[in-house]
Amino acid sequence: MKGIQRFGKVGKLSPRFIGPYEIIEKIGNMAYRLDLPVHMQGIHNVFHISLLRKYVSDDSKRIQSKSIDLQPDLKYVEKPDRILNYDVKQLRHRAIPFVKVLWKHGSERDATWEKEAEIRSQYPHLFN
Repeated sequence: MKGIQRFGKVGKLSPRFIGPYEIIEKIGNMAYRLDLPVHMQGIHNVFHISLLRKYVSDDSKRIQSKSIDLQPDLKYVEKPDRILNYDVKQLRHRAIPFVKVLWKHGSERDATWEKEAEIRSQYPHLFN
C-alpha cells in the first residue's frame, strides 16, 4: 500500500485540515453539519467540535480548495511531484542513496525521504 494514503492522513498519522467550509447547522452541543463541495459527497458532513479549527477570514490568505480524486473507499493515490534533495546514508560496509520527495498533494514539510532505487524504478521521469 506504499503511495496510497487514507483521506486525511499525511505522514505518520498526523492530522490534516482541509477547508474552510461553511457551517450549515449546529447539531447538539458538540457537532456541526458542514456544507461540503460536490466532489466530497462520499464523506459524512457531520463533524465533532474537536475535528474543527477556527477560521478567521482574511482575503489576502484565501485558500483555494484543490479537488482530490477520491475513490469510493475514500482513498487516493499519492504521486511524487519533484525531488527536493539527495543524501547518502553511510553504513559500515555500504552506502544507501536517499532522495527527499515532495508529494503532489502535500507541502514541503510533508516531504519524505525515500530510497533512490525505489523512486527511480517507479518514477523515472523525476530524474530527467
